[in-house]
Amino acid sequence: MAPNDSVETNGGTRGTAVGRRRAARYIVPVAVAGVAAATIGLVPALASTGDPDLPKITAQQLIEKIAASDAQQFSGTAKISTDLGIPSLGGLAGSFAQGGSSGRGDSGADPQKKMTELASGTHTLRVAADGPDKQRVSILDGAAEYSLIRNGDQVWAYDSGSNEAYHATEDGSGKKAERPAPVPESVPTTPKALAEQVLKAAGPTTSVTVDGTARIAGRDAYKLVIKPRQSGSTIGSVTVAVDAKNGVPLKFTLLPSSGGKAVVDAGFTKVDFGKPAASSFTFTPPKGTKVTEADDAKAQRKADGDKGPGMFPGAEGLGAGGLGAGAEGGKDTKVIGEGWNAIAEIRTPGGTGLPSKASGDVPAEAQQFLDALGDKVSGKFGSGTVFKTRLVNALMTDDGKVYVGAVTPDALVKAANNAA
Repeated sequence: MAPNDSVETNGGTRGTAVGRRRAARYIVPVAVAGVAAATIGLVPALASTGDPDLPKITAQQLIEKIAASDAQQFSGTAKISTDLGIPSLGGLAGSFAQGGSSGRGDSGADPQKKMTELASGTHTLRVAADGPDKQRVSILDGAAEYSLIRNGDQVWAYDSGSNEAYHATEDGSGKKAERPAPVPESVPTTPKALAEQVLKAAGPTTSVTVDGTARIAGRDAYKLVIKPRQSGSTIGSVTVAVDAKNGVPLKFTLLPSSGGKAVVDAGFTKVDFGKPAASSFTFTPPKGTKVTEADDAKAQRKADGDKGPGMFPGAEGLGAGGLGAGAEGGKDTKVIGEGWNAIAEIRTPGGTGLPSKASGDVPAEAQQFLDALGDKVSGKFGSGTVFKTRLVNALMTDDGKVYVGAVTPDALVKAANNAA
């Protein structure tokens, strides 16, 4: 059994993810829900059976083991369970990803739409990778299967339920087309990527300890526990189970400071670090498949007047990165505080707040979702609406400012009052 041994790191736990279409740009909760997708990424779920007796290791040594891991080949099965404490997205998932677009140029296999579904519930995945240019992720849903396949400069997404495919490639100059990566570039796609993101900066705001061992997917692992030293964060702790042999994170669990079940519980149930079969990364659309080319979809969205990213005005200013990644921000964004308590303040163009129901700018389903999440608040800053989940909270003021972070609603109100 490994002993407790701690180091300190400057773990920021804020993050954002923005969607892609016109109508949804008004919906602040989508940015909140998007963080869930950014948080889970493609990190896989729980399969532990007993605690192995392993040599002692310090937290610093275990962090270094993660950083030094060079395992780029694997295949296996994974599960992701997410409980943000928000109403079911249901049919809104497509609206969040597609923004309620007309459907012209859109595809039921568009990765931006399908990845939103990982923001809630439990999902089973089959995953495989052979270096940075060959990856496959399949989301299993009963008899249906949704797969994302990257093989060199070719990327395919296929939904067997709708028999639709989405295809992107690189042109001859090496310039990437609008290619549907499995998840946005800012989203970690493996447990290792997420762990590195949380641990990438050193400082006094985070406690990191080794807290015993575990058996994950038939492999021995050490448990690295990461906790904020600050109060006011919605994050209670993050536990990463690290393969004792090759340093690959096998499981990721995020517990909220409010207590209760995990917000994210994700890890491998089966994993093999051998070279996957080459056939895992090949794809030919079945006969009768409706194929959408990424460039054609982009051109159609442009013709429709879609600006692309932006769930709400000013969302483009949010920095890339999921949990633990700093929000660098744009000209209309600044970061208040540091570490786990950092809050992004975004000024929306024109100083416009959330559209009202009377304005007719918000679809009925979206308004219902907003009403379920939002609480009216007021203070020195004026008035606004707080949108809450178990992980990330956002305050949008009536004069068009957004405060968002993995902090309590009270912390958001305080930040808004201090900025007034």
